[in-house]
Amino acid sequence: MLYLLIIISVLAIGIILFITIHPTFGGSPSKQDRERYRYFDHYKNKEFVNQRPTDMKMDVPTILSLMKDSLTGKKDRSPMNPIPISIDWDKIHSVEDNLTWFGHSTILLTLDKRKILIDPMFGPSPSPVSFVGSKRYSENLLYVIEKLPQIDVVLITHDHYDHLDYPSIIRLKNRVDHFIVPLGVAAHLMRWGVKEDQITECNWWDEVKWEGLTIASVPSQHFSGRGLFNRNSTLWNGWVILGVNQRIYTSGDGGYGPHFKQIGEKYGPFDLTLIEGGQYDKRWSAIHMQPEESVQAHLDVRGKNMMLIHWGAFTLAYHSWTDPVERAIHAAELNKVNLIAPNVGETVDLNGRFPEPSSWWKALSTNISLKIESSTPK
Repeated sequence: MLYLLIIISVLAIGIILFITIHPTFGGSPSKQDRERYRYFDHYKNKEFVNQRPTDMKMDVPTILSLMKDSLTGKKDRSPMNPIPISIDWDKIHSVEDNLTWFGHSTILLTLDKRKILIDPMFGPSPSPVSFVGSKRYSENLLYVIEKLPQIDVVLITHDHYDHLDYPSIIRLKNRVDHFIVPLGVAAHLMRWGVKEDQITECNWWDEVKWEGLTIASVPSQHFSGRGLFNRNSTLWNGWVILGVNQRIYTSGDGGYGPHFKQIGEKYGPFDLTLIEGGQYDKRWSAIHMQPEESVQAHLDVRGKNMMLIHWGAFTLAYHSWTDPVERAIHAAELNKVNLIAPNVGETVDLNGRFPEPSSWWKALSTNISLKIESSTPK
């Protein structure tokens, strides 16, 4: 028994040291920052909170049901074949308004000749260590970073691993002019070598004027944390991006709530909304939307065109990997919403003429292999 206790103690100490020392877990807001947060209505007991209570307690029956689901029904949770990716580098390097989706919530926007990268997650797994956790449906996309144009601004919605990826930031940091992030997230970036004067932190409803664009931080209903001891120590949000010809909203992660109508009243209508609608489950319905709720959120913010995000790259929940987009398309049809569903790596022109969903995901039931196509940037 003593020998077993020693082994458990050594393992526990090793895990704590790893979390404390390894940079992938990021940093922590300073004492001065935490003192400043005390005066915010959405900061209580040294943690950020949502506008309304979001109870995510895990009781024994819930834990047992999760264990059961993790062992059953795995067949449809990821593609039978790797997702093929074709990247039009000419379009990515162009100055015309467009959008490129790299899967999950990673979006490259060209707006008013500015390059805006949202939630850059190009790594192989949304995990602190690449050999643990879900694997990307396509191959590792970190090499894509080297081919991207100089990025004017990176927007981060929160500090979870599937949105703030340490390997991606390490490769990106010298190719980015500025980072705009929620409160507290700067501590992660600075630990990874990003200079403090390259970072702007935002509270909910803060606005930043950036090279002719207006970028506003808006509420979401979620949570944060990268380690065992820093849950909700940083803020989470969505972003409003207002250009000359385009008004764009991305929700970040979060459950359905009254904040969507508030955002629509203040900043709508939007030419395009990027709404999360994957990785859902009734057991965490407060912090991730079902696809039908995603469509309703689009309507609440007064969107004209909608794109579903937070799917197509990783398996983080127990539903079929195609369930999010198929349910979203059905809900969009019922509500007469124009929904787009580009392939991973595809660039869509923001000219008001969006293609209808091609159901590209259905082709993955055949035997195909991953192919990356590129063209020389002009």
